[in-house]
Amino acid sequence: MNLQELTEQIRTKATHADSLNATAKIVTEQGVVYIDATQSPAVVSNDDQPADCELHVKVDDLVRMGTGDLNPMMAFMSGKLKVKGDMGVAMKMGQVMA
Repeated sequence: MNLQELTEQIRTKATHADSLNATAKIVTEQGVVYIDATQSPAVVSNDDQPADCELHVKVDDLVRMGTGDLNPMMAFMSGKLKVKGDMGVAMKMGQVMA
C-alpha cells in the first residue's frame, strides 16, 4: 500500500473522528498523514504540521493493525508503534481507526 492509498483509507475512517476533537499525525516511512479532527468533518491531508499526538509506525504494521492481524497494544509494547504527545488522543485514534 502506498501513501496515497493509505491517506484515502484513513480519510474514509476519519468520518467517525468527531469524538477525537484533536489533531493527530501518522508518521510512516513513506510520509505523513495528518488528521485535523478539531473540525467536522475531519480534514485528512499529507501536510507535515504539528499535532497533539504523533503515531510513528511502518505502513505494513499499520495495515496489519487495521485488518486485526496486529494488536495495537502489542505493536506499542514491541516498539512497532511509537507514540509522541497526548496518549489519550492515541487511545482515541484506536477507536477511530477500527
